[in-house]
Amino acid sequence: MNQPAANPAVRLRLRITAAAETAVRSGHPWVFSDSVLEANRPGQAGELAVIFDRKDKFLAVGFFDPDSPIRVRILHAGKPQTIDEAWWDLHLGQSLTRRSGLFDEQTTGYRLINGESDGWPGLVLDRYDATLVMKVYTASWLPRLDAILALLAAKVPCERIVLRLSRNIQPGAEKQFHRRDGQVLFGATPEGPVVFSENGVRFEADVLRGQKTGFFLDQRENRREVETLARGRRVLNAFSFSGGFSVYAAQGGATTVTDVDISAHALESAKRNFSLNANCPAVAVCRHETIQADAFEWIASGPEKFDLMVLDPPSLAKRAIEREGAIRAYERLNGQGIAKLTRDGILVAGSCSAHVPATDFFDAVRRAAQKSGRKYMELKTLLHPPDHPAGFKEAEYLKVIYLRFTT
Repeated sequence: MNQPAANPAVRLRLRITAAAETAVRSGHPWVFSDSVLEANRPGQAGELAVIFDRKDKFLAVGFFDPDSPIRVRILHAGKPQTIDEAWWDLHLGQSLTRRSGLFDEQTTGYRLINGESDGWPGLVLDRYDATLVMKVYTASWLPRLDAILALLAAKVPCERIVLRLSRNIQPGAEKQFHRRDGQVLFGATPEGPVVFSENGVRFEADVLRGQKTGFFLDQRENRREVETLARGRRVLNAFSFSGGFSVYAAQGGATTVTDVDISAHALESAKRNFSLNANCPAVAVCRHETIQADAFEWIASGPEKFDLMVLDPPSLAKRAIEREGAIRAYERLNGQGIAKLTRDGILVAGSCSAHVPATDFFDAVRRAAQKSGRKYMELKTLLHPPDHPAGFKEAEYLKVIYLRFTT
């Protein structure tokens, strides 16, 4: 799976700053462009770059990307190793072994490879029953796709493999490699969303055009938690997407579930997900309402009260400089939500902003609760599920806090 260099006889060699050396030795998987001090020649996207330390000893090897602020994505650090087909085969086996025993036949949707945290920098692989979806965040993988497919075919039986591309690499992928977002690399193109199971609950995933790889698999544990809290409650699922929390709430015995999302497409998917589970008596009798609206505005102005509220907005901090504004926005949003909770109401507040640390987010929600003047108890906090490990700071994005208001 090695990409030929501009001159194969001359390996790309880099030297980096002392601070970057320390970071790499500590296990950080990225070397940023401003940390590269010296290169023996220009590098191509996707070729292997060998990093040497100040004593001219091997430090690490990784994917080089001249067009990305993440100039090198580390594959291996420590003693020199050959990055070849056998190395990749071993690493795929390790990723699969980490998931061994996590799921039974009731769950056919989960993550198989979680990027850098599994040793596959810039690549994730999700399973939706017999469909695999590979999402690529760096052009470094594009020349290696055929080799990856061969590896997957040998270890992960499936009916099809779908390629998803991050927006920033789509133009180059189409022009240089004839790859496009939503392209089916193996198998037949699905006629519509594919259906998978999660704890026995059935969902559809738009693997060709949907957000992320088609569904938010990382919220599995929180959906299950909401199910245990929903009995007899009127539930609001704001920023609902395709209604994952809502179906679980209905299965848990919620009397009504209201989905609010700005996307009509997402709300139609939520309706179909309810239909997929209509054989469950609790889902069949639960009243399901969908409202197309800006959830921020709707929560701020809506007069209705709810017994359980899920507030899990899209990322509010895309960049580090947006962190403080995002923290204030989380506090404001959750404060508005708390005002719409009944006595004994439960708030489930989530954040997927990697630039907002869990402690800062949890404190923002707690401040909102304290400013409400209502008595409350903290039930729990949850972070990443085991199939979405976070092996370094920037990978830590998911956090959810549960509060019950007793007055």
